[in-house]
Amino acid sequence: MIVFILSFFPLKRLISKQKPDFLIIHLITSLPLILLIFFKFKTKFILRISGLPKLGILRKFLWKKAFPKVYMITCPTKSTAKYIESLGIVDKEKIKILFDPIIEINKICLQKKQRIDLPFKKTKYFIAVGRLTRQKNFLMLCEAVKKVILNSPTFKLVIAGDGEDKDKILSYIKKNNLENNIFLLGYVKNIFPYIKLSQGFILSSLWEDPGFVLIEAGACKIPVFSSDCLEGPKEIIKDNINGILFKSNDLNDFLKNFDRFNNIINNKDLKNKLILNNLILTKKFSLFSHYLKLDKILKGFN
Repeated sequence: MIVFILSFFPLKRLISKQKPDFLIIHLITSLPLILLIFFKFKTKFILRISGLPKLGILRKFLWKKAFPKVYMITCPTKSTAKYIESLGIVDKEKIKILFDPIIEINKICLQKKQRIDLPFKKTKYFIAVGRLTRQKNFLMLCEAVKKVILNSPTFKLVIAGDGEDKDKILSYIKKNNLENNIFLLGYVKNIFPYIKLSQGFILSSLWEDPGFVLIEAGACKIPVFSSDCLEGPKEIIKDNINGILFKSNDLNDFLKNFDRFNNIINNKDLKNKLILNNLILTKKFSLFSHYLKLDKILKGFN
């Protein structure tokens, strides 16, 4: 509220004076939307909506008043776009899918060459990446590892990330004697060499929008095993085409399909097929592709 009050007139003056052709708003959107409701600007407002935002009373009122004046709404996934359309408060012609600019291929090629130190030597491993939160569902993943090592005692999983569930995950690892199978790296500034050297990438999330790490794994030419959660992974990964899917938060389905994933990555031809198809898909999420699509939106094209 303090930021809102202090920023209200400065932002209004800035837009009125500078008169930019477009103003793209994201995350903290209430202030520019309220300005749009009460004042007339030559500037065209473009609203970016990610995920499935909760539509409380205040947000619903704000959106109903502001959306008729918004020039365009962009969404990173089809799921989010369909959700906004289903609300019935904005012309569907104003809703555009604009994939996030997740990857820069040249930059990734350089970053993945960095030398790294792992907590074990010359051993194959799988990798999972993300904040240690409920959303990423790492506790279920640790439970799955406990089952996997019954048949594969040398199986290793590296989890890169930090967050509020760290103590819970560490406690589970110690309680179940998984210290030689699951390794928490903490926050990693450059994740690409860790992904590049892995056997495969695992995403266990309950939801994503769209799931940046899936795209980054694809750009690193690493096969992907992912939950079929909404808002991203289910759109990005097509089962047995550019990755393998399992039912979100379903331990038994994870184990069944992980066996399938393992069989595929141990077959050179099948593994290369997954990698190639995923590499082709990642191009949609490049900085250049994002620029081309945004340029069309700004020019009023589909």
